[in-house]
Amino acid sequence: MIVDCAIYRHGHRTEGPEDLSDALAEARAAGGFVWIGLHEPSEREFDLVTREFGLHPLAVEDALKAHQRPKLEVYDDSLFMVLKPVVYEPESDTVSAGEVMVFIGDSFVVTVRHGEGSPLAAVRRRLEDEPEMLDKGPTAVLYAISDAIVDHYLEVATELGTDLEELEAEVFRPEGGGSRNTASRIYGFKRQVLEFRRATGPLALPLTRLAGSGPMGGEPFVNDKARPFFRDVGDHLMRANESVEALDRLVSDVLSAHLAQMSVRQNDDMRKISAWAAMAAVPTMIAGIYGMNFDHMPELHWLWSYPAVILLMALLEVLLFRLFKQRGWL
Repeated sequence: MIVDCAIYRHGHRTEGPEDLSDALAEARAAGGFVWIGLHEPSEREFDLVTREFGLHPLAVEDALKAHQRPKLEVYDDSLFMVLKPVVYEPESDTVSAGEVMVFIGDSFVVTVRHGEGSPLAAVRRRLEDEPEMLDKGPTAVLYAISDAIVDHYLEVATELGTDLEELEAEVFRPEGGGSRNTASRIYGFKRQVLEFRRATGPLALPLTRLAGSGPMGGEPFVNDKARPFFRDVGDHLMRANESVEALDRLVSDVLSAHLAQMSVRQNDDMRKISAWAAMAAVPTMIAGIYGMNFDHMPELHWLWSYPAVILLMALLEVLLFRLFKQRGWL
């Protein structure tokens, strides 16, 4: 469905005609551009936009089906970019990713949104409050969308860092090791970091191209004066990627530490079990010997045989207990 459609002249919004062809012609005649926003459009809904703006069928297919990696594609009549905004849900401690596709061309911008995690409405309002920026044309829209999405990456990275600190505190608390589901929580956290990484990592190359650096720089439909702004977004993305990599390494270390603690605790338990088994073996051995049906055994008919054997068992148990206690087995 079409969420919003407007013509922008000299950075100011004007409501255009309902017919997209007339809106595009009016925008070109006035030296402005038309910005159309769509949310999860159907093939029939998007077909009209495709015909009026001459969008490439491969890009249209990507925009309709979604589930794309962040990328930048250049076609004859338009530039197509895919971004993945992420949303952190504190109730479930999960990261979910949406998709934003942006077409820019001669006097038009078409944005297609999939999922709920998208800052496009806020971006449009912010740009409308900054007519000088909006006057730079479709490039300003692409920059503002990229900047909003990447800045939100940093906020999500901060939230994930806070969650990881809580996991660390649970793993390294004095009683040690955390609860039984700590390992599953750590692994689940690692899955969230991976989902986050899929959104941030592939975006580096498209922003490098938009900034005009590298062998594939200097993309069409991008205002040369806007390239420093895309370099700034690229710097922010680099910080986000560094944060994601640090989170990934740290959560792997936390998982290794948790597993090591669990192994140590199991070893301690085994030593305790072994110590108690050794202590139980001594009286069992003595009682087993004296339980055999033989007539000729040491002191078998002595009056004090029974209390002497019991005393010997108790003495050996005390000696074994002190020995294991000194070695830390008990």
